[in-house]
Amino acid sequence: MLAMDQIYNIRFQAIRKGKSLRSIARDTGHDFATVKKYVNKEDFNEVKQRRQRESKLEPYKYLIDEWLQEDLKAKPKQRHTAQRVYDRLKEKFGEEFEISSRTVRSYVAQKKSELFGQKEGYLPLEHPPGEAQVDFGQAEFIENGVKITGHYLNVSFPYSNGGYTQVFKSENQESFLTGLKNIFEHIGCVPDRIWLDNLSAAVVTIKKHGERDLTEMFKRFALHYGFECNFCNPNSGHEKGSVESKVGYHRRNFFVPIPEFKDMAEYNKNLLELADIKMNRQHYKKKQTIAELFLEDKKAMLKLPEKEFEVYKLEKAKADNYGKVKFDNRIYSTSPEYAGKQVWIKASAFDIVILDQDYRYIEKHKRLYGEQKESMKWLPYLKLMAKRPTALKYSGFFKELPQTIQDYFERCEYQQKKAALQVLSKMVALTDIHTATKAFETTIKHGLTDLDSIWATFYTMTNQSPAASEIKLGDKIPDITPYSVDNSSYDCLLKGGDAGWKN
Repeated sequence: MLAMDQIYNIRFQAIRKGKSLRSIARDTGHDFATVKKYVNKEDFNEVKQRRQRESKLEPYKYLIDEWLQEDLKAKPKQRHTAQRVYDRLKEKFGEEFEISSRTVRSYVAQKKSELFGQKEGYLPLEHPPGEAQVDFGQAEFIENGVKITGHYLNVSFPYSNGGYTQVFKSENQESFLTGLKNIFEHIGCVPDRIWLDNLSAAVVTIKKHGERDLTEMFKRFALHYGFECNFCNPNSGHEKGSVESKVGYHRRNFFVPIPEFKDMAEYNKNLLELADIKMNRQHYKKKQTIAELFLEDKKAMLKLPEKEFEVYKLEKAKADNYGKVKFDNRIYSTSPEYAGKQVWIKASAFDIVILDQDYRYIEKHKRLYGEQKESMKWLPYLKLMAKRPTALKYSGFFKELPQTIQDYFERCEYQQKKAALQVLSKMVALTDIHTATKAFETTIKHGLTDLDSIWATFYTMTNQSPAASEIKLGDKIPDITPYSVDNSSYDCLLKGGDAGWKN
C-alpha cells in the first residue's frame, strides 16, 4: 500500500492538474494499475490496524535520504534517478542487497515528493464560488449547568459571505474534522478548495519553502472528500479575512447571551439550522441575499461522497490491574476481566469507545475534557462483586465506592450483602452510581436500611409523578348527616348466647 503522501500526489496530479493516468505512472514510477486504483478510490476511511512487517528497505533508507538530500545542491541533470539509486545500492552492498528495483523506485518517488514538492499558492483577492475558509474561535458555554470555555469551528464561504459554526470542548483533530463533516453533510456538498491556518489538527510541521507535513487523518479526510487544501503563511491571519470576520460575527450573533444546553452534539444541529436562517439577510456589497449567492457557491462545490467518513482516533492501550485505561491523560474504566490486557481506544470528539483486541465492544464513555480526570462505569464491577460478596471488602473497587455505601455493606450479612449488590447493580444500570448513592443515603437518613425501602426511595426519585391536587367542593353539595354505628343490638344477641351457653 502506498503512503498517504504518494496517494495524495497521484490524485492531485489527476484531479487538479488533469494529467493522464499513464503520464502520472511514468512521472511517479508507480504501476499504471496502482495509479488507476487510487485515482478511482472513493473511500478513505481508516482500515483496522494490522501488524505490519518492517520494510526490507528500512536499513538502507538513511543512505538514500543522504543522497537525495545532497541532490538539493546539484543541478537537475546531475541528480539521482531511481535507477541510479538502485544501482549504487547494488554496487555498495552486492548480493546482500536483495530488494527489487520497484521497491526502491517507490521510496525514491515518495522522498523526492517531500524534497522537491511544489510550493504553496496564495490567496486570491477575488474569491470564486465554491471555496471556503476555516478557523477556530473561543467562547463560553453552559452545559448541564456547568460553565465551560469552549471552541467553535467557523467555516466561511467568501464568495457569498455565508458561514456555519460548530461548538466543541477542544480544538483537537477529532473535533475539527467532525465539525467539517457536519457542515458538509448539512449543505449536501463539499467545498472545492479550503483555506486554513496552520492548525495542529491538520499540520504537523511547516518545512522550508512553505511545505507542510500533514497529519495522517487529515490527509485521509481530504482525500475522501476530494477538496484541495491551501494554507496561509505563518502569522498572516489577514490572508483569510473572510473567516476572521465570521469568527466575530458568530460570537456576537450566536453566542450572546451565553448559550445553555444539555447536549453539545444536539446543540450543534441547532446551530446549522440557525446559520441557514441568518443567510436570508442582504449581502453587504452585492445586491442579493447571502442565501441566493450561496446557491452559486454550492453549484461550484464537489459532490458529497456516498460513503460516510468516520472520524475517530484509534490507539492501543493496556488496562491496569483494575481494568482502567489511560487516554489523553485521563482515565476510563473497562471491565474487571480486562485487567492487564491490551485493548483498543476509539476516540471521537464526544465519546470514547473501548474495544478488545478483535475490535469487539467493551464499554463506552463520554469523552472527558477540562478538569474531568476519570470516567467510571460501575456496572461491570458490581456484577462481579455480586457473585463474590465475601471478597467485596478486599477488592480495590470497594474503596472507590462512596463512603455511605461502604458503611452500609460493612453492616450487612452475607445474604443481605449479595442481595444489596444486586439491587445496587440494577440501580446503576437504570441511572448511575450518584443516583444510587443518593437513594441509599436518603433511606438510611430516615432510619431505614431494608432493601425494599431503599428501592422505594430510588423508584420515587426516578419516577416522580405529579402530586394530586386538592378537590374543592362547590356550594351546591348538600350537607350529609354523619352516620354513627349502634352496636347495642349485637350486645343483646351476645348476652342471649351467653345465657344459653351457661344453661
